Amino acid sequence: MLPAAPGRQVLGSCESRPGALEPWSPEAVPGVGGALCCGLMRLAGNPELEVTWVFTPVTTEITSLDTENIDDILNNADVALVNFYADWCRFSQMLHPIFEEASNVIKEEYPNENQVVFARVDCDQHSDIAQRYRISKYPTLKLFRNGMMMKREYRGQRSVKALADYIRQQKSDPVQELHDLAEITTLDRSKRNIIGYFEQKDSENYRVFERVANILHDDCAFLSAFGAVSKPERYSGDNIIYKPPGHSAPDMVYLGSMTNFDGTYNWIQDKCVPLVREITFENGEELTEEGLPFLILFHMKEDTESLEIFQNEVARQLISEKGTINFLHADCDKFRHPLLHIQKTPADCPVIAIDSFRHMYVFGDFRDVLIPGKLKQFVFDLHSGKLHREFHHGPDPTDIAPGQQVQDVASSPPESSFQKLAPSEYRYTLLRDRDEL
Repeated sequence: MLPAAPGRQVLGSCESRPGALEPWSPEAVPGVGGALCCGLMRLAGNPELEVTWVFTPVTTEITSLDTENIDDILNNADVALVNFYADWCRFSQMLHPIFEEASNVIKEEYPNENQVVFARVDCDQHSDIAQRYRISKYPTLKLFRNGMMMKREYRGQRSVKALADYIRQQKSDPVQELHDLAEITTLDRSKRNIIGYFEQKDSENYRVFERVANILHDDCAFLSAFGAVSKPERYSGDNIIYKPPGHSAPDMVYLGSMTNFDGTYNWIQDKCVPLVREITFENGEELTEEGLPFLILFHMKEDTESLEIFQNEVARQLISEKGTINFLHADCDKFRHPLLHIQKTPADCPVIAIDSFRHMYVFGDFRDVLIPGKLKQFVFDLHSGKLHREFHHGPDPTDIAPGQQVQDVASSPPESSFQKLAPSEYRYTLLRDRDEL
């Protein structure tokens, strides 16, 4: 493989360096395929001088998954990184040698075959598997733990080092052990903390706790204490508590069976993944790909009062809509561009809006959120199409007073701004119609 040169930049799946070698896509070269990868490069600024390069990746064992072996292999793997690809996709072709080399690096560190598995699925040959995991672009890298697919897919840099570092991170202990309960006073209270108190580490209670932590460690900080250290907190046996962000909210105690994985997981997930999540540039692609419209509160970072009001009203009015819309909050300073889209500035915050991925619609005065049912009606008007109709044609006839003349008001609602955070076509081959799988 070509050595990584200083200053080389990663652009999508291709590497390029200003003033150096510009890559041509491998599929443009006849005869490319299998273990041999080749292509043409030209020196920037000198198109007459071309260099042919050929390399053969180190022989590796990438497990190919099919309907017969997928469940057995994934269920028995502590961690599995699966590459969902299509041979005709140029980004998939670019990733193959990188994925294989990263597998070689990790295999040396974790030689046990069930510790880490690098696997792949040919989505053209196994469309049923692609549909099962809702693959909407190629290549998609999904992480599995003991057969359970993690919610967050790998979206980092596509390099051997980045992939290897990602797996090392996934193999690190997700639970921090407390050696003195006084350490709790120094916890980062901006985070959501889950603390387990156990008589001993070698117990079914802790194994379930550790398994849940492996899955949700990106959403919460997990800590544990054992034996004499944990004894003051084990009034009636092992227990788990949740410490919410801030210093004023009270702790919550898990009252279910600690050996019941589903019950423990559901309770902790409910605490770790809030009803109203913050959208950032880091998680925007992930949230957009969930495919649900956004109901967003734009607020200044220090304005926690409006956020608390919004959270309370979402929980009171819209809990039944959890599966139909994403409830989010955004920093007004960071997301000035979407605000400008709806003719607002940070000075106007707090502002509530819906982004349907086609258009953006603005809620009235923020204080109206306290009117019972007002926020709920705003969301229902999105689902019924009323928001879209009224932006184009004025108020619905049912909203016109008797005798008032109906006037068709042509208008154009602002286009979606957050749609721009969706996966880039310079990084993936996007599947426009999932039925084609």
